[in-house]
Amino acid sequence: MAAGPIPVGEGPQSKYRARQQPAAASCHYRYEHGEPLEDRSCTPGAVSPAVTQANIASTICRKGGYTGGIRPPASVTGKEKTANATSYGYTGPMNEAEYDHLVSLQLGGDPNDPRNLWVEPADPGHKAGAGVNNLKDPVETKLHTAVCNGKITLAQAQKAIVTDWTTALASLGLG
Repeated sequence: MAAGPIPVGEGPQSKYRARQQPAAASCHYRYEHGEPLEDRSCTPGAVSPAVTQANIASTICRKGGYTGGIRPPASVTGKEKTANATSYGYTGPMNEAEYDHLVSLQLGGDPNDPRNLWVEPADPGHKAGAGVNNLKDPVETKLHTAVCNGKITLAQAQKAIVTDWTTALASLGLG
């Protein structure tokens, strides 16, 4: 269970820089329902101060998208992903893992706070060579839809995803 409020990051930046990652081998995956989850001490999540319940219509729920305009460039995230893989002891193929926002950008997650990013390995049973594939992405999309449709609050979605994305939908009655 996630404890306390979710940290608040810096939010979108006009120019991103590669951020320092946790020390090598200091983070450890945990597994729930057979799925890889982040180490809560290394990756507790972080939300963007630019996204609030009051402004979701003009940020995460606006037509035309929000995430593309705030996503850090690959020149930054590529360096971070490699360093974060070392933090987590990930040794699999990098093209089979996602440098994932724990609180997704579509849920108001901070774009480049190291507390909100982790190398997420492919799901168990994933076909090798098929690229990134994980079951967390559809959960994020369903939570985003529920927030934008007013079924749940932004804070509820954020709390559910950092607590355990594998149970987030069921915990909010969206299962």
